[in-house]
Amino acid sequence: MYWKLFYTFFKIGAFTFGGGWAMISIIEKEVVDKNKWLDKAEFLDALAVSQSLPGILAVNISILTGNKQKGIRGSIAATLGTVLPSFILILLIAMFFAKSYNNPIVERIFRGIRPAVVALIIAPVLSTGKSAKINKYNIWIPVSVALFICIAGLSPIYLVLAGGVGGIIYYKYIGQHFKDKGDKKDGVS
Repeated sequence: MYWKLFYTFFKIGAFTFGGGWAMISIIEKEVVDKNKWLDKAEFLDALAVSQSLPGILAVNISILTGNKQKGIRGSIAATLGTVLPSFILILLIAMFFAKSYNNPIVERIFRGIRPAVVALIIAPVLSTGKSAKINKYNIWIPVSVALFICIAGLSPIYLVLAGGVGGIIYYKYIGQHFKDKGDKKDGVS
């Protein structure tokens, strides 16, 4: 199992470009669909926690997944699998390609990769929105958060904290109010 965790996250780390958000759909396919290490709801929770914590999103998800499967050793195996490809690639770039970065061919390659990375980021956003049950009634929440970040320059940290506090308030007070009304209506006390 340790080898499988390592190998799965090594593939994820080796064959996805563009950072954490670009990796989400591949991580989801491997962790949820293929290996069934997490179900869809657990994956969304892991994604939310991983995004809320400091550090790299893919590493945080690998830690949570590895820990669920095999505890601390599973976390270590999954994390090494995630970071090793990047470490090796950066080491090779530093050794061999740093001098050719200003090469016109290398510049063209990077210009060609950029639009693909945008698509890799948009795909998991749409998939995550579906899984999080974003609809016409609550679409205002992610749109507002995006606007606060892009236009107002507000730090995502404050918005994550506000979302956490809002969730606690809603489910402790407002959500409970609706549940109580539904229970009384159904004859449950």
